[in-house]
Amino acid sequence: MEERKVLVVDDETPIRSMLSDVFGSEGYTVRTAENAEEAWNILRQESIMVMFIDIGLPGKSGLELGEEIRKQNQVAIMYAFTGNPTFFGLMDCRVAGFDDFFVKPVPIETLLKAAGDAFEKIERWKVSEFDLL
Repeated sequence: MEERKVLVVDDETPIRSMLSDVFGSEGYTVRTAENAEEAWNILRQESIMVMFIDIGLPGKSGLELGEEIRKQNQVAIMYAFTGNPTFFGLMDCRVAGFDDFFVKPVPIETLLKAAGDAFEKIERWKVSEFDLL
């Protein structure tokens, strides 16, 4: 089995740290970014196929980041989450290319299940970002 990498993008340090710890304790390799620019810097350097992105990022929003990632990678599995569901809705996330949408606070079990399901799909599809180039 290939290394299972997860990217967590959130401007709140406690959330990034908590998710890094939780995913890491389940055997995932976790990369974190506090904004869209930092996320892109990570994605330019390595293949990450599962992402959890806060859509209420400062500067370039998570929706914009999701749209840009989807243009480059049609197969990556992206999950959006937000603490302000009245501002960003499910339809906006779907249009931006996200595979699912969660409202904070999200139960840890839900996020772990989402990551597990995503890697199960990727293994079944037998693809990586490099296969798509």
